[in-house]
Amino acid sequence: MPGPGRLRFGRSIFLLALLLATLPWPASAGDYPERTIKIVVPFPAGGPTDVAARLIAQSLATKFGKGVVVENHPGAGGRIGAKLVASATPDGYTLLLGGTNVNAIGAIFTDLGFDPVKSFAPIAVVCVDSLAIALSPRVPADNFKDFVVYAKDHPGKLKYGASPGIYTQFAGEYFKLKTGTDILFVPYKGGAPAVTDALGGHIEMVVNNKSNLLPQFRDGKLKALAVTSKERWPELPQTPTMREVGILGFPEEVLFGLLAPAGTPQAIVMKLNSAVNEALQSADVRTSLDGIGVDARATTPQEFAAALDQQAREWKRVIEETGIQVE
Repeated sequence: MPGPGRLRFGRSIFLLALLLATLPWPASAGDYPERTIKIVVPFPAGGPTDVAARLIAQSLATKFGKGVVVENHPGAGGRIGAKLVASATPDGYTLLLGGTNVNAIGAIFTDLGFDPVKSFAPIAVVCVDSLAIALSPRVPADNFKDFVVYAKDHPGKLKYGASPGIYTQFAGEYFKLKTGTDILFVPYKGGAPAVTDALGGHIEMVVNNKSNLLPQFRDGKLKALAVTSKERWPELPQTPTMREVGILGFPEEVLFGLLAPAGTPQAIVMKLNSAVNEALQSADVRTSLDGIGVDARATTPQEFAAALDQQAREWKRVIEETGIQVE
């Protein structure tokens, strides 16, 4: 019969084994994924973030042979969906389609209940967008110079629309600051209703993504004043950049990318990074991204993190210059 010491030792080994069995061991990259992956889009369906997420979801599902679903959780400039992912288990099964607005600009806000930088592990950039300043067809000005003159002749009488607390509002305020114009800001819940009101002449100016405005420019329904990109858009060779019209220092790019909760095993992050970059080499994916006016861009997780850090500093400077109050 075993003595008391041996019984105590055996019981200790059993309890230790039981404890270890219940600990949340990180999944190895070799086993991942074993079940459905969820990509949270913190904006409404149909926008550029949503389209990019669904393209990547389809590619990942094909690559891994597992389901990849997209869930839209819009609100608060993308911060509701981001908070949901920030608090998720860091196992690679809940991801965020974030980027410039959610993570770089989000870093400027306080009391969010999560850290837009430290709460996430960047995986890969998916695509790069830019912004444009557009006019309603009812505005009696067809170019940047004429519109600035018209706006100065009608101080406080013109309106522009954008979602509050994100880069579209900041672009509008920066435009006003640098041109010395007084244009009333009208907040919208999303870019689509702002564009609709510009088309109907309810507001005179709208600031939005290339992916949202390009179809309106192509159809001649809105007039393009300037674009934020470094170079002119190939689709609108006659439209100047912000730099060309004398508005310097405005961030040129808007990044969309995939992120995981902080603490996600590096092996899983790298496996996802490889799969995303592989998808971006697909002719079908690149053509689909081109079709909505964004450019595919393959990166390492480190490059994505560095780009977000740079953008956070750029947007902080814009906010400080304009004096916008963020909460």
